[in-house]
Amino acid sequence: QVQLVESGGGLVQAGGSLRLSCVASGTIFRLSVMDWYRQAPGKQRELVATITSGGVTDYADSVKGRFTISRDNVKNTVYLQMNSLKPEDTAIYYCHQRRFPREYWGQGTQVTVSS
Repeated sequence: QVQLVESGGGLVQAGGSLRLSCVASGTIFRLSVMDWYRQAPGKQRELVATITSGGVTDYADSVKGRFTISRDNVKNTVYLQMNSLKPEDTAIYYCHQRRFPREYWGQGTQVTVSS
């Protein structure tokens, strides 16, 4: 069973930065695709960023140029560097691991951006 533990959320002013981390247990991390999702109050959960096992990345249009996803396969950790934060980035951010046929979710970490 894989467990994902996120950290790094908090309260930041608009224009500021945060770095989220997600540590995964288990032995399949390096073979897995890792995603960051977010869910704002009253909205559906949305995909923010993805990194494949080979390091290929993809981003939602709303965060391109501001957010960077990366991974460290030695530390079993995926990161989300968030710069130039906006109030609309306020949400709970979730780490997601997938390797067919299984997927796993973290418990989420709150990010609040004040204007």
